[in-house]
Amino acid sequence: MNEIHFVVGAGEVGSALASQLVESGKRVVVMTRSGKGPAHELITVVTGDASSVSELLSAAPRAVAIYNCVNPPRYDKWETEWPPLANAFLEYAKKTGAVLATCSNLYGYGPTAKVMTEDLPLKGTWVNSRVRAQMWLDAKKLHDEGAIRATEVRGSDYVSPGAQSRFGDRVVPVLKAGKPIQLLGEIDHLHTFTSPADVATLLRVVASDSRAWGKAWHVPSNPPKTQRKVIQDIANELGLRDVKVGSVPRGILKILGLFNPVIRELNNGNYMFKAPFVMDDSASRMTFGLEPTPWNELIKRLVASYK
Repeated sequence: MNEIHFVVGAGEVGSALASQLVESGKRVVVMTRSGKGPAHELITVVTGDASSVSELLSAAPRAVAIYNCVNPPRYDKWETEWPPLANAFLEYAKKTGAVLATCSNLYGYGPTAKVMTEDLPLKGTWVNSRVRAQMWLDAKKLHDEGAIRATEVRGSDYVSPGAQSRFGDRVVPVLKAGKPIQLLGEIDHLHTFTSPADVATLLRVVASDSRAWGKAWHVPSNPPKTQRKVIQDIANELGLRDVKVGSVPRGILKILGLFNPVIRELNNGNYMFKAPFVMDDSASRMTFGLEPTPWNELIKRLVASYK
């Protein structure tokens, strides 16, 4: 009970992780920029700057594990905003001996026609993909040198409420209002989608299992689906029929990107929806005996969150 698990970030993943940890009787410190986080008698929420090693140490002078569940505020500023954060997590792990478990994504692989496995080379070509790849390479190097213990989990695009998911605020309220849906990227290519709760589960498991350390792991996810199919499943759960689904024309996105740096950065990653984008999660399933949240349950939870 005296062991502390240090969760940095309280978005979909961080909040789910903190909740899972306390459900198993763990004491948790949650650090966020705002000082807001999940409420529970076993959770202490603190305000802090995760790019400051001293603030991390002040929030949790010791921990069995530190979980990097943060994202920089600006998607178009990852090149400058991520390195100080990543370095602070590495230094904290060095000073405390805490296992560093990082929540990541599939950006680092870059464009590929292959089904993605964890041993695929990190050949991302755009800024945000190179940043995420380098974060793991830096952590892996320190792990291999014996300076820290580190692991990373990689999920695909989230199916969840909120603005972080392309099927949250941008879709469910629009469908409920009876309006047509316009999505980013092609809508008829198979794509792996991930539940943030399943990301949290894998983070919790790999942080405490030495078999996971020094490696990256793909989050157990449901079989790939097209964006059109996901919208139809959401519409069915809402009791809707004949929903109109389209894709925002590339030309419009290109023009918008000239004036909006966030859209410009999103355009750099549009290769993920120009062709099938499929992740193999068999390693984490076989090693840890995990399964994803059933798809129907995931859709039900998503829709229910907007009621």
